[in-house]
Amino acid sequence: MPKISILRIVESTSVDGPGLRTSIYCAGCVNQCHGCHNPQSWAIENGIRTDIEDIMAAIRKDDASGVTFSGGDPMLQANAFAALAKRIHAELGKNIWCYTGYTFEEILNDEAKKSLMAEVDVIVDGRFVIEQKDEDLLFRGSRNQRILDARKSLKALKPIEYNYNPYPF
Repeated sequence: MPKISILRIVESTSVDGPGLRTSIYCAGCVNQCHGCHNPQSWAIENGIRTDIEDIMAAIRKDDASGVTFSGGDPMLQANAFAALAKRIHAELGKNIWCYTGYTFEEILNDEAKKSLMAEVDVIVDGRFVIEQKDEDLLFRGSRNQRILDARKSLKALKPIEYNYNPYPF
């Protein structure tokens, strides 16, 4: 069973996607964006190699409706995160968001990254660009980043925006 280098697991957070979520913050990021809010996540050695079963136990004990993979960049550990996402969907049926500095177009050129994208529901793609920082955006830091429906995008082989309405009434 693969292990994932993680920095921490945050229970019942509301900043990494809609509703209350369990957020898995992983270690390792090659993008190292200027102005990154989590530069301690850049070095994969800063994380603790954690069994998927231990991560599942933390997710099970949280009443959150969804799970978010963030970092660092989960795409650097794509195969292990894909295995985790498959377990989350099969056993818990929770919605999964994944943040990555890679763009959808870059993910399409890498089989491991594509396999992770195929296992999540929503992907927030693109590097953080400090010149495009916008604190009014929902669930992303800069205007270049997109919130994409992962499965629809993969099926269409083009980015399809996730239809999220925070005010359904």
